[in-house]
Amino acid sequence: MLLTAFVPVASASVFQTPDAVRPRCIVPAKPGGGMDLSCKLVQKVMPSQAFQISYLPGGVGAVAWTTLLSQRKAIPNTMVAFSGGSLLNIAEGKFGKADATQVRWVAAIGTDYGMIAVRKDAPYKTLRELMEALRKQPGRFAIGAGGTVGSQDWLKMAQIARIAGVDPKALKLVAFEGGGESFTALLANHVQIVSGDVSEASLHAKAGDIRVLAVLADARLPGALEQIPTAREQGYDVTWPIIRGVYMSPGISDGEYQYWVSQFEKAMENPSFTEQRKAMGLYPFSMTGKALTDYVMQTVERYRVQAKELGMVR
Repeated sequence: MLLTAFVPVASASVFQTPDAVRPRCIVPAKPGGGMDLSCKLVQKVMPSQAFQISYLPGGVGAVAWTTLLSQRKAIPNTMVAFSGGSLLNIAEGKFGKADATQVRWVAAIGTDYGMIAVRKDAPYKTLRELMEALRKQPGRFAIGAGGTVGSQDWLKMAQIARIAGVDPKALKLVAFEGGGESFTALLANHVQIVSGDVSEASLHAKAGDIRVLAVLADARLPGALEQIPTAREQGYDVTWPIIRGVYMSPGISDGEYQYWVSQFEKAMENPSFTEQRKAMGLYPFSMTGKALTDYVMQTVERYRVQAKELGMVR
């Protein structure tokens, strides 16, 4: 199994054992998406820890969550990547009877933003042009998204569609395990639109494979997509920030938890962290320990209220 027991690393005396092994970051999705980027950022900014990366896709994060809770509750040295979408899934009941208090929230390492993209050879140059075409023939466009109806990728597109006069229920959604699969499908023309994240889109935009029509941020973003207008600029008042970070098993000791909280705090204070985060297409957002835990609880509750309004809570 991917989530095997780990003994603490030998970086502090309380964690030293003859059987010490490398820590691991679990990607709860297939390779190539935002969760993958999160673990790769952790790996890069903590080279002394020599993080391994493993993949445990399924249920858009639900499999990794339930495995962590059910297989062995005390799994030290193992992080699982999460995003704002994970918190939305918890709020909507897509992780079963999951509660945000069931795991230990270690660190938020950056923020991402939603975006809408098409193939580079698509006839649409702006979000408005795309939405006009979608309004006329909603069934003509397959929309690639990480997750099913009710997921954050669906909600991004649903909010824009509603403003454009398109019934969100008329959207033709193609659900994938993560953003990597969505972009693969877009490049193969299996879908015509991707509702995804900026960090994922930046990689393909640099290669010239896609055309990003809008970023769902308050203002234009620096970096590879600095010329891309916001949805708000184009008449669609929709923003979607996406926190990215890692959580751990609920059964680890307070000492182990605080050890990793401090390791992330030290890593994020290093100037090289800012450069690595930027290279991954992420934007500043750093939070750890209790402050992050409080933030997560508040965010899940806010999402729960929004999801109830849209009839998405199970």
